[in-house]
Amino acid sequence: MRPRLLITRPVPRAVLERARSLFNTDMRADTGRTDGGFLQMALSDYDAVIPSLGDDFSSDVFANAPNIRCRILANFGAGTDHISLSSAQTAGIAVTNTPGAVTEPTADLAMALLLMSARRAVEGDRLVRSGNWEGWHPVQMLGQHICGKTLGVIGMGRIGQAIARRAHFGFGMNVIFHNRSPRTVEGLPARQKKLAEVLEAADFVVIAVPGGARTRHLINPARLARMKSTAHLINVSRGEVVSEAALIWALKRGKIAGAGLDVYEHEPVIPEELRSLENTVLLPHLGTATEEARISMGMTALDNLEAFFERREPPHLVA
Repeated sequence: MRPRLLITRPVPRAVLERARSLFNTDMRADTGRTDGGFLQMALSDYDAVIPSLGDDFSSDVFANAPNIRCRILANFGAGTDHISLSSAQTAGIAVTNTPGAVTEPTADLAMALLLMSARRAVEGDRLVRSGNWEGWHPVQMLGQHICGKTLGVIGMGRIGQAIARRAHFGFGMNVIFHNRSPRTVEGLPARQKKLAEVLEAADFVVIAVPGGARTRHLINPARLARMKSTAHLINVSRGEVVSEAALIWALKRGKIAGAGLDVYEHEPVIPEELRSLENTVLLPHLGTATEEARISMGMTALDNLEAFFERREPPHLVA
């Protein structure tokens, strides 16, 4: 009998078709977040689950799921901070992810946010749409160059490196970075520094660290205070890495020049204070939102599942 698979959110057709060719597959039609009761049912009724961000497999979910049947969570995405890995391990459930598939589109989006924030693109769009634009003049909506400026990357993993390469080779930016462990990037003249040094020197700070308890509020009031008043903060990692209250305070008082955000601390809830600020670019978590990326993510999740049920080690085993 083929394993029974649950996909918790709609996926591209090609992914669903392959899933159905390999497993007895059910796919939830709702795109919204799941609740604990639904996830407990999933663990009890299915051999495998493809979850994604918003499926909070907390320790309570594992503890309260009766007669756990599930043997693997093949996460649709690179970050697994929404899954209690220790609880999964205790329950004998493998966890995999899709790291390579998310790198390039997320790096592209980071550069888009950086450019939009630096050049006040969203403000300009709103001005034109309002019907109040009176035409070009020499001091209209002056933004900032990025060519020749200093980019500070916080987290020099796959995504951080891809952002750094785009910034240096595409826009002539000088790159400095902070990483938890020593890191060199072949072919890229980037210098590793302490976090405080990166924040103090960078004209643009891009956050590309994993989520989780270790990085929660990594960017807090004290660290925002170290940034230049002309600097921009870009976050494409996880929302909780940045203290939203501290960021709002800094933006309202001109302590930093702007922010470009694709993720939020209590996503999808975004404070009205943040939404009302002119010096922000706010996107609805579009980091991997290309058809190519989402198909690649789904196919990678299925590669992990296929290997697991063929008694091979999944290529992207997390726990």
